[in-house]
Amino acid sequence: MSQIMPPAHPFDDDKLKEECGVFGVVGVADAANFVALGLHALQHRGQEAGGIVTHHTDTGFHQVRRMGLVRDNFTSASMMEKLPGGIGIGHVRYSTAGAKGQTNMRDVQPFFGEFSMGGAAIAHNGNITNALSLRKELIERGSIFQSTSDSECIIHLMARSMGRNIPDRMEEALRKVEGAFSVVAMTRTKLIGCRDPLGVRPLVLGKIGDGWVLASETCALDIIGAEFVREIEAGEMVVATERGVESHFPFRRQKSRFCIFEHVYFSRPDSQLGGRSVYETREAIGRELAKEAPVDADLVCPVPDSGTPAAIGYSLESGIPYAMGIIRNNYMGRTFIEPTEQIRNMGVRLKLNVNRALIKGKRVILVDDSVVRGTTSRKIKEMILDAGAAEVHFRIASPPTAWPCFYGVDTPEREKLLAATMSEDEMCKHLGVDSLRFISLDGLYRAVGEAKGRDANAPAYCDACFSGEYPVAPSDMIEQGFRSKQAAE
Repeated sequence: MSQIMPPAHPFDDDKLKEECGVFGVVGVADAANFVALGLHALQHRGQEAGGIVTHHTDTGFHQVRRMGLVRDNFTSASMMEKLPGGIGIGHVRYSTAGAKGQTNMRDVQPFFGEFSMGGAAIAHNGNITNALSLRKELIERGSIFQSTSDSECIIHLMARSMGRNIPDRMEEALRKVEGAFSVVAMTRTKLIGCRDPLGVRPLVLGKIGDGWVLASETCALDIIGAEFVREIEAGEMVVATERGVESHFPFRRQKSRFCIFEHVYFSRPDSQLGGRSVYETREAIGRELAKEAPVDADLVCPVPDSGTPAAIGYSLESGIPYAMGIIRNNYMGRTFIEPTEQIRNMGVRLKLNVNRALIKGKRVILVDDSVVRGTTSRKIKEMILDAGAAEVHFRIASPPTAWPCFYGVDTPEREKLLAATMSEDEMCKHLGVDSLRFISLDGLYRAVGEAKGRDANAPAYCDACFSGEYPVAPSDMIEQGFRSKQAAE
């Protein structure tokens, strides 16, 4: 989305960052209240900033954008009074593209534009892989950009379109965009949703009373009591009004390549993906991991919270008892980590603590969702050994992350990914653990419902971060010298 902020905490620096979350509703009274609740449910997808745009028939468009969490910005009655109307969209953001190392309110979405046929606001989850070339072309033709965000390209492309109405203009703009996008937009009366032709990023449709809802995940429907209708299909555009929903497919139909890491980590465990519970899928990943990588041990412990369902699955399949060997402090806020060098050096201990009574003298299996840089894994291993564990075995509920994502997930440069430079055995030695095993890519596919594993000729998911095979060429990065696995071969 836009800028890269300094990490909130050393623990978070070693995790792949959620992309963004989008939400929209039409046909309800006080739409902003529903949008705020929906964004609160999607907060895990972006904690840097959020924004809401609404429209009222008498007073026009209203917008509020703020840095920080939804609960700190969009809960007071005085704030909600600034956002009247029966249609609204919202966005929570974790930046993945744009000016690095700084925060700017200009980059907070939704973006708003005035067109000849009226105003429109747009919120985008994903990443545009040809944004630099588009931006250059638009600037050369006279466009004046207000942000560093790749998403702003869509507004400028819409402004240059000769489409008859806003949906037509958005359709034309998105045809020029490469990469991954789930877009929620609004006019005075219409709520619009669209997914890229491969459906890399998620978007679902819900019903609430006589109104309609679009959201990144089904958990955002649950919080407002909306009924889940269906997922927006890959390459589909829907236009919802109080009269109903229209659907069409503006792009050439292609085989879907949904992001497989949504199943592993990004989506909330109480959401539904592809008709399956995310929690049940993660438990199945743990079961598959136990089949592929058994080890004699006394306890299976999750690295909280993302490793918990997989750890439960590993325990159930292996018969080794499950235990909360590590406890997470959920109340460790951003502002607490900066006061002194001594505090900063405490690292992950500010957020995680070992349950010593359980761990002492035990052979422990630690189940985590991924290993990115490996820095957190080493610190957790040290904490477990300091607590008196006899052995430490890591089991990872995803294949090795060896390639960066260019579709809306903030990943380090390839040379900073541990799996890009080391084999599994080398990583095990580097982390200083008794054993380290990742689930295989075939095993992950089996766990998410592909019984035959991964079809190398036609993969069912986008798994570029594991395989290095990018379903959409990252044009801008290739121009800057990046070589994908396909190019290297």
